Amino acid sequence: MNACMSRSTFARRRTARRVAMAKKKSTSNNLLQCRLKTVLCLLAPLLLLAAFFGLQLQTLGFAFSPATRPCAAAVDDLVGRLRSLATFHRLKDPREPAAGAWFISALNDTSGDPDGEARHLVLPSPASSGRLLCVAAPPGVDATYALAWRDALPLGAALRRGLAFVSESPYDYNNLWHGLTALAPFVSWHARSGCRAVPARWALFQRGGARMGMSGWLTSLAEAAMGVEMEVETFRPPFAAGPVCFEQALVFRRQMDGLSRERLLAAFDFMRCKARASCGVADAPPPPATRAGNNGSGDGAAALRVTLLFRRGARAFKDEPAVARVFDKECARVAGCVVTATHTDNLTFCDQVRLMSETDVLVTPHGAQVTNLLFMDRSSSIMEFYPLGWRQRAGGGQFVYRWMASRAGMRHEGSWWDPHGEPCLGSPDVLSCYKSRQIGHDEAYFAEWAAKVFAAARDRKMVRAVLAPPEEQRRGAAAAACDCA
Repeated sequence: MNACMSRSTFARRRTARRVAMAKKKSTSNNLLQCRLKTVLCLLAPLLLLAAFFGLQLQTLGFAFSPATRPCAAAVDDLVGRLRSLATFHRLKDPREPAAGAWFISALNDTSGDPDGEARHLVLPSPASSGRLLCVAAPPGVDATYALAWRDALPLGAALRRGLAFVSESPYDYNNLWHGLTALAPFVSWHARSGCRAVPARWALFQRGGARMGMSGWLTSLAEAAMGVEMEVETFRPPFAAGPVCFEQALVFRRQMDGLSRERLLAAFDFMRCKARASCGVADAPPPPATRAGNNGSGDGAAALRVTLLFRRGARAFKDEPAVARVFDKECARVAGCVVTATHTDNLTFCDQVRLMSETDVLVTPHGAQVTNLLFMDRSSSIMEFYPLGWRQRAGGGQFVYRWMASRAGMRHEGSWWDPHGEPCLGSPDVLSCYKSRQIGHDEAYFAEWAAKVFAAARDRKMVRAVLAPPEEQRRGAAAAACDCA
């Protein structure tokens, strides 16, 4: 019986040992699994990060395994297809007869309504499907344009960064009036952007052909208004060997079409203020070359300042001294009236700004120099003169400065057309025969006309002097015109 009990006890002890060993093994396995899970949790982010960078390297072309080559080839093929979609068309589309409509004819204008800005294009835009404007204008070849995606520009194209002001005009950028009509909508846009829309470059076109710049007067005005030097895109070597694409482009292809009277008046005020500030006119002394009437040099702010702005050659007065004597005599009848006589070819841009800033009545023949009325104070007066033939032959274009004076807040006091002169016999182009003729004078008519204009101008100025705020407030109001909206 004892032997039986010993065997039973031994069996129980062996079973207990086996159970204990199983429990120990199970505990060890659980601990190992927990440790493996911990390691995997720590390694998982690292593995995912490694996989991400591997994919990026493949995308960027740094993984050159044979498996990635078909993907790179597919991307290159897609870019090539996109490049091929950038089809160049003539800037001047012969199918569109209306001026401006044929310039970049694939897109419609953005209407100026209701904000009153001129009709324009902004590229890239939803209308262009996010594509940039690209232009090719090699010498002697009609300029062409295309719309292209930035990542798939036409072969050989140069990307111009920043904002480009793109202008199309049917007229000459060297002509002050025509150039001003092209410049005004850009100035309005610039001012209303808070002066943030600053052009990195200009692209100028006349009837679809690239132009290398504006006149010095217009360039100075544009630089004063924008606050930066004017850089004009030439589209030619060594600056460009192929098409030029603009990162951003603002296009006015119809000049001031759609620009409201209010916006245009604000643009003229802005240009006047910026030009005066650029030329330091606020601190400038009065013009030194003056001829005072019998009443002396004037009575301060109420003095009347008359400027005779003469021309040489075409549309000059035949007898300048006789004309000057008439206006001198009538000026002498008005208390505080002063006359200044000069020629524009003697004056720099800032000289002209300074002179017109000190002018209440401008007496001048019809011509580009009349554009300087821009720098006169609002409500100033203009008296304009023409040679024989203009009234009958020149059409509505002869009234451009009457329109400009109205839009700039000035008073155009009328015009005088010379009734005398030799006829144009046998000339097929009558206007060309008369266009550059000189102008005579009518002493009695000029005297009566000047007396009325001078008296009214002085009365208006005296009223303004009485009603105007103190000098500091006047300066503050003038400076406000330079502020960006």
